[in-house]
Amino acid sequence: MQITVLSVGKIKEKYLRQGIAEFEKRIKPYCKLKLIEVNDEQAPEHLSEEQLRQVKAKEGKRLLAHIKPEHYVIALAVEGVQWSSEQLARELEQLATYGRSQIVFVIGGSNGLADEVLKRANVQLSFSKMTFPHQLMKLILLEQLYRSFKIMKGEPYHK
Repeated sequence: MQITVLSVGKIKEKYLRQGIAEFEKRIKPYCKLKLIEVNDEQAPEHLSEEQLRQVKAKEGKRLLAHIKPEHYVIALAVEGVQWSSEQLARELEQLATYGRSQIVFVIGGSNGLADEVLKRANVQLSFSKMTFPHQLMKLILLEQLYRSFKIMKGEPYHK
């Protein structure tokens, strides 16, 4: 299985980079993991609806440039379905069983994802109705992927 985490923006905080590196190391025995970051679009803090759409569209183009037709895309979106850790493990296992072994998780920037990216997604997944910083979401996602692999293998970690 190859999993790509495609995200908008660079991780600046050292503690987040360390946490991401730790889970990246833990996941390596279970799958091929690739982390891709695209540049976020510089924009003022207060945007009109049209400016917001343009910013998301530019970031969306950068993201879509990394997505191939054979990729199974899971976009992280507040409006998406919510799965338990066990369900995420089952979904990943089922994708692998049915030959959908190139999975791309997409994390938008601080303004969210462009409609074009959401339309391309096979699934929109929500981790919570709460809003999390997109940099922190990458760490949370990697931890849940690691937990999923441990569940699939019946190995201790998941509680």
